[in-house]
Amino acid sequence: MSNSKKVKIEFDQVTLWKAGTIIFAVLFIISIFTGGFSGSSSGSADGKVVVPPTQDPGQQPLIKADVSIKGEPCFGDKNAEVLVVEFTDYQCPFCQRAYQNTYPEIKKLVDKGDVRFCVKDYPLPFHEQADEASIAANCAGEQDKYEEMHDKLFETMETWSGNADIKPVFVGYAKDLGLDEDDFSKCFDDPAQRKEVEGDVSEGSGAGVSGTPSFLINGQLLVGAQPWSAFKTVIDAELSK
Repeated sequence: MSNSKKVKIEFDQVTLWKAGTIIFAVLFIISIFTGGFSGSSSGSADGKVVVPPTQDPGQQPLIKADVSIKGEPCFGDKNAEVLVVEFTDYQCPFCQRAYQNTYPEIKKLVDKGDVRFCVKDYPLPFHEQADEASIAANCAGEQDKYEEMHDKLFETMETWSGNADIKPVFVGYAKDLGLDEDDFSKCFDDPAQRKEVEGDVSEGSGAGVSGTPSFLINGQLLVGAQPWSAFKTVIDAELSK
């Protein structure tokens, strides 16, 4: 009887260990999609800088930087008290999340006159179509349709992402938006457009940007697809000065 009881106990312990291992594995997979277990910044599986949605913006190191917005697509009153500059990657799922959850709230403040919002490019090297997407948005901007292309790229990201022959897709988007297709195509092939994107990346890196999305709110760096409350805290503080 004693030997039988001992075998039963050992079996239960092994079963418990296996169950614990499975639970940990599930939690680890979940952490990849939610930014990690802790409340500090972490790198995602594909190298993007991700801040978990629950993080207090006050926990981030305060980085102040100035970047040029000359010639960049901007929306809102030039005299607005708060300037928000986003460094974005159109193939980044966290940028898409920020577009879905944060951008609409920022637009409300843009329409109200409190915020001016500008976009700069920061395509990450492991996103193979991100450079071309930035160029497509900028070329649409040459025909005063930057915001429309900006929105379309994020809304259809799962459709075009990974397409090796990407130009016809973006030309098709230009047509959908009522742009001159020939002018868009010529702009898309212009080496100067790629240099402009590379210039944004270089400037962003110099300002402390290392992943996407990254936002400068009156020069204060806020990193990640954080909840609107994190942005509102910083913006409200700037408006109250």
